Amino acid sequence: MRSIPQDIDIARSAPIRPISHVADRLGIPRDSLYQYGPSKAKVAFDFIDTLKDKPSGKLILVTAISPTAAGEGKTTLSVGLTDGLNQIGKNAMVCLREPSLGPCFGMKGGAAGGGFAQVVPMEDINLHFTGDFHAIGAANNLLAALIDNHVHWGNALNIDLRRVTWRRAMDMNDRSLRSMVTGLGGAGDGTPRETGFNITVASEVMAIFCLAENLEDLHRRLGNILIGYTFDKKPVFARDLHAPGAMSVLLKDALMPNLVQTLEGNPAFVHGGPFANIAHGCNSVVATKTALKLADYVVTEAGFGADLGAEKFFDIKCRKAGLRPDAVVLLATIRALKAHGGAELADLEKPDLVALKKGAANLKRHLSNLKQFGVPAVVAINRFDTDSAEEIQLVRDVAAEMGSQAFLCTHWSDGGAGTAELAKAVAAIADSGAAQYAPLYPDDMPLFEKVKTIALKLYGASEVIADKKVRDELHNYEKLGYGHFPVCIAKTPYSFSTDQSLKGAPSNHTVPIREIRLATGAEFLVVICGEVMTMPGLPRIPAANHIHINEQGLVEGLF
Repeated sequence: MRSIPQDIDIARSAPIRPISHVADRLGIPRDSLYQYGPSKAKVAFDFIDTLKDKPSGKLILVTAISPTAAGEGKTTLSVGLTDGLNQIGKNAMVCLREPSLGPCFGMKGGAAGGGFAQVVPMEDINLHFTGDFHAIGAANNLLAALIDNHVHWGNALNIDLRRVTWRRAMDMNDRSLRSMVTGLGGAGDGTPRETGFNITVASEVMAIFCLAENLEDLHRRLGNILIGYTFDKKPVFARDLHAPGAMSVLLKDALMPNLVQTLEGNPAFVHGGPFANIAHGCNSVVATKTALKLADYVVTEAGFGADLGAEKFFDIKCRKAGLRPDAVVLLATIRALKAHGGAELADLEKPDLVALKKGAANLKRHLSNLKQFGVPAVVAINRFDTDSAEEIQLVRDVAAEMGSQAFLCTHWSDGGAGTAELAKAVAAIADSGAAQYAPLYPDDMPLFEKVKTIALKLYGASEVIADKKVRDELHNYEKLGYGHFPVCIAKTPYSFSTDQSLKGAPSNHTVPIREIRLATGAEFLVVICGEVMTMPGLPRIPAANHIHINEQGLVEGLF
């Protein structure tokens, strides 16, 4: 039986180049690097500012079918495709999100790719990295402290504590912090009020961090954060509390993109990390735009399935940042498609053309959806040893039926060589100029109609429902001048519907809007649909239970 190497062992055995050598390849001067040890660094804005007149490279998005317990591997493919592009002679780099400690110690484990398609140093990237998430949490919680402090010292702004919308944040899954009362203990401990926590990746500061173009834009957006309302229902903003200056100071170093490398020594920016099921799911605009000036091809990833990550990439990030993507790679595994077709998890390694054909409806729906954004897509099949020739051919036929091509990828075991054919096809599409990117809806469409457009056109829903309170909120936000904002739908990632048990491509379902959160600094509207939590909990057996330091002082159990 063939021995399967562990991701951590592969990462540790790989030779890691000094990060200054990776920067040399990109033309980044060494005095523009803020190094965090020998293998990771931040790139200074003084250098980034010199790139503005350079032409931009081609932007390639990696997205996926709806996730299942069988796994897909977007990060691994993003890294493998970048290595593949470099192996065929292209100048390419990858832009990824930073992992959150919540999933690392919760359900998923690490998030730096896998096998021979990883970014390194793997343990550092998964554990604190350069401290960006801590800075984001600190800035978020500074604002919360300033709100309570202002009320304690007389409340000159007349803030109604019943209408404070700003919550604290922490980068860890902790269900006990979802709803709570602060200010208990007496007059010196503040005024009691109901509040709660979001996980850091769902905080508006994270969204602002990832959408800000530069430090000036960051300061402006932080000042525009809506923190609540006065007793006469007038909005109160972070700038009214004189908060954005100090918040910007906490974030000034974090906003510089983090440079690391793939196992094959190719450059990677890993920066920012909003989840796509409860936030907008893309790495920072600063990292993406900088990469486009440094490389001819930039591969980036959007979280969860294409109905969430890709939609938000197109409708929020690209719209706001003026990005025009050139190609899309839709990742699928035969195992996951069989799961969408009703096969049990224990049976996914068995050939099952019936389940695969039924589950392929999920692949078809995603390909059809991507066409609506005007960007050509190809399918990447993440190959497993148990995939049969007949199953592979069925997926190829489904892709062809949808006007696309499917490519077998073995990057987990073969690195960049395992994506060479995919890389050639993607580069050809990106170079062809065939992409005619357009967002799904116009800015001036009413907010409820924006949600309805996504639900009906992408999710296959028949209707969107909302009670009078939610509809009144939407109308009020339009009156306040926020009607042009895009919408960021928070829902389960495991189904096109809001019911995670509905696999495949369900149609004619109802999408219920449960709650609206106005993100005036991020400049979008968070629309919470169905049962989804912005502060996750830990599973019955958390990944943290198996993480430890061994006798050699090395981290074990992260993968």
